[in-house]
Amino acid sequence: MSDGKSVFVKICGLKTPHDVDVAVEAGADAVGFVFAPGSPRTVDAATARELAARVPDGVLTVGVFRGQSVEEVRRLAEESGVRGVQLHGDEPSEYYALLRAPGRTLLRATAEHVKRCGEYGEDLLLLDAPDPGSGKPWNWGSADFTAPEGHWLLAGGLNPGNVREAIGTTGAWGVDVSSGVESERGVKSPELIRAFIEAARGGAHL
Repeated sequence: MSDGKSVFVKICGLKTPHDVDVAVEAGADAVGFVFAPGSPRTVDAATARELAARVPDGVLTVGVFRGQSVEEVRRLAEESGVRGVQLHGDEPSEYYALLRAPGRTLLRATAEHVKRCGEYGEDLLLLDAPDPGSGKPWNWGSADFTAPEGHWLLAGGLNPGNVREAIGTTGAWGVDVSSGVESERGVKSPELIRAFIEAARGGAHL
């Protein structure tokens, strides 16, 4: 995770061993595997387990879920061996209490304005665009934007060309990207992954 001197970077929607290796070697703090149905980035538990096994302990592995039952989330998280669970829908706060487990990091993704991280019991808060994974930017440059308190990640329309400005404008503790490092929808670009992490670190909000 972040050492407090540089921004926390999560690369999401990884599907291949090469993509995982590139993200880890480039310095990602977290890598995400999508279990939510209907995405070109969705993987099954067996694939995610193989990918997560390549990731060193210092990098957080995250399963991304949306609109799925607590039972399904828990099962997929356990079968894949991910150390983090990210809920990306309108799940109530009770979900977070039910999914809490030793060594598990809980992430809450929302497109709504939130005052602080932890309101639902999450460890990390992710502010995303209304249409997650679409690459459409979120209005992080709005004059009335107020950064949440605590550990939060900015997502939605970020790419190597704008992530430095986004961090500087919002003071985000971390950033999350998926479509912004793809050569085509659902296909990651090693060059863009490296460029994104380099740009994010160069624009760290210290």
